Amino acid sequence: MANLQAPSMVVVLVLLSIFVYGGSEEQKFCNMTEDQLMACKPYVTDPDTHLDPSPDCCSGLCNADLSCLCSYRNSLVFMALGINSTLAMQLPAKCNLTTPAQC
Repeated sequence: MANLQAPSMVVVLVLLSIFVYGGSEEQKFCNMTEDQLMACKPYVTDPDTHLDPSPDCCSGLCNADLSCLCSYRNSLVFMALGINSTLAMQLPAKCNLTTPAQC
């Protein structure tokens, strides 16, 4: 367990530093702002959430680089943020978007 905590903490710190120290220009992750990512978080972290994603989540996902997001599906980034990769991969379809083939 301790072996997973150190890399996870590094990932979280890197992501936080990008958002906190990124300068005056709004920072994006896979072409999604922090607000857009946070709008989707409830739908990818709680396996008991059976609700459709909010319009804010789908709007942000519409402009996202889905291939970029898919590249993180088995990474420590998702694990560190508590994201369920299965739920995350289902989100584009729930927003009526086409999931990239490589996902």
